[in-house]
Amino acid sequence: MEQLLRIISLVFEIYYYMIIVYILMSWVPQVRQTSFGEILGKLVEPYLDIFRRFIPPLGMIDISPIVALFALHFAQLGLMSIIVKLVTL
Repeated sequence: MEQLLRIISLVFEIYYYMIIVYILMSWVPQVRQTSFGEILGKLVEPYLDIFRRFIPPLGMIDISPIVALFALHFAQLGLMSIIVKLVTL
């Protein structure tokens, strides 16, 4: 079970860092147009779009990625606790 929790934690951590890198890439728009930026966008944008529908930008600042990162963290905690409870039954 410990291995499963480590794998799930690693997957969430990788996706978390993918979002951070994608956010940082927005500061240099030319980077998003590279093949790496396009692949990263295809992986991250569907998740971020969920939050952008509900959270409008505040002027020039888009805070939806911050909310998305918090939601991802809470989803990880919830999934981990569900797995632990299912295994201990």
